[in-house]
Formats: sequence, C-alpha cells, structure tokens
Amino acid sequence: QVQLVESGGGSVQAGGSLRLACAASRYAYFNKYMGWFRQAPGKEREGVAVIYTGGRWTSYADSVKGRFTISQDNAKNTVDLQMNSLQPEDTAMYYCAVRLGGTPSEVLASSSYNVWGQGTQVTVSS
Repeated sequence: QVQLVESGGGSVQAGGSLRLACAASRYAYFNKYMGWFRQAPGKEREGVAVIYTGGRWTSYADSVKGRFTISQDNAKNTVDLQMNSLQPEDTAMYYCAVRLGGTPSEVLASSSYNVWGQGTQVTVSS
C-alpha cells in the first residue's frame, strides 16, 4: 500500500522556522521523485521543492531558494522540508507527493505526481 503521511506544520511568526516531514511506505520512497507542494486559499497548488531519492538531486521554486531545504532520511523513509525565514506569503496547506514510475517532465508541476498525502497547515503571521 502506498501511503504518505505529513507532519510538522503549525503557526509561526515571520522570520521563524518550521520543519515538515513526509513519511512514506517503502515502495513509495526509494528511487522516486518526491516533492513538497503548497496551496493557499484561492490559489493553485504550486511546487515548492523536489528531491530524487535515488541520487539526492533537488530542485526548488525560485520563491523559496535559499530559505527552504529538502532532504531525505533513508533510515526512516522520510523526506523533510526545513523552512527558514518564513514569511506570511508562505502560509498555505503543504502537501507531500510522490511520482510512481518514470521521470517527470516538469518536476515542480503537481500534475507530474500521482500519490498525495493529506496535507499539513503552515501559518506565518506578520
């Protein structure tokens, strides 16, 4: 069974930090493209960061470069998102996703991923 479970969301003031974790079942973790996406009210879901767990290759949205870091923990089958210098515009529901099969043509496009977690809320106040 393929399952993704997010944790670590919460509320923080601007300039603060949060760390999100995505726990994956073994089949959904190794040698997969896994990513974090976010969706704010009234906006489309956007890609934040992606990692290829088979080679630690990463990609980031321009809006989070230098502030967010995606990483993997092979012992725990988790993909984490360390978020620093958070701003109110980072407020959104954050989702973990994995692509089962093949290489995504657009790694930060939500349409490239076919299994999703339930999401975790991140709220940044000014």
